[in-house]
Amino acid sequence: MKHKKLKDIKHIVKESKMPYWTHPGGKLREVGPESLSDAELLSIIISTGTKGKSAEEIAEGIISKYGSFKGMANQPLEKFLSIKGLGDVKIIRIAAAFEIARRIVNEVMANTP
Repeated sequence: MKHKKLKDIKHIVKESKMPYWTHPGGKLREVGPESLSDAELLSIIISTGTKGKSAEEIAEGIISKYGSFKGMANQPLEKFLSIKGLGDVKIIRIAAAFEIARRIVNEVMANTP
């Protein structure tokens, strides 16, 4: 019965043209990754916030501090340790995402005539 109610709510919200996501992951799923801001994408990687500060707020602070993903990518990982709300696991996730992006770029560049 619970599932049916959620389905009904989603239908009502869709009909009203109002989003029904409450976090960037839901927004990504419903309207696509290209609709997310850099901070929203980063907050998905960060996953959870801290007491009094959401993952989105942490991500917004990081993007503001470094200006962009490119600005972040040029920083040594140790610099991220000084950011409240980021610990080893979250920094490792961010580093892994940047490494995946770097490998994609290298692969594309290697296959470009």
